[in-house]
Amino acid sequence: MIPSNIVVHQQSKVLELSYENGSTYRLPFELLRVLSPSAEVQGHGPGQETLQTGKRDVLIASLEPVGHYALKPSFSDGHDSGLYSWDYLQYLCENQDELWKEHLNKLAAAGLDRDAPMGQAGHSCGSH
Repeated sequence: MIPSNIVVHQQSKVLELSYENGSTYRLPFELLRVLSPSAEVQGHGPGQETLQTGKRDVLIASLEPVGHYALKPSFSDGHDSGLYSWDYLQYLCENQDELWKEHLNKLAAAGLDRDAPMGQAGHSCGSH
């Protein structure tokens, strides 16, 4: 399903997608960024994902259509290799609460803070 309208809200940091059936979804930029479908984030196979942190304030610098099947956002942290197919965007819209919980659980399991700068993962010493 292709959105009939797409609005980038820089102030509230959400991507608003409206569909012909009247449903409207608001995807936080942070969610879009941490769940980017790019190889850089997803890895090249199960279990190879790179957990993304420090993305709470990330913005979408630009948003380009890719053919008739996807959107390619360029994020303010320089990440621009994710191609978000219409199907993937719809999946994020419909499952965002679950996906966000899952992401936070993965961070907790890895002992990472949501706001830690990237690249400092796994360097924290200390008792758990």
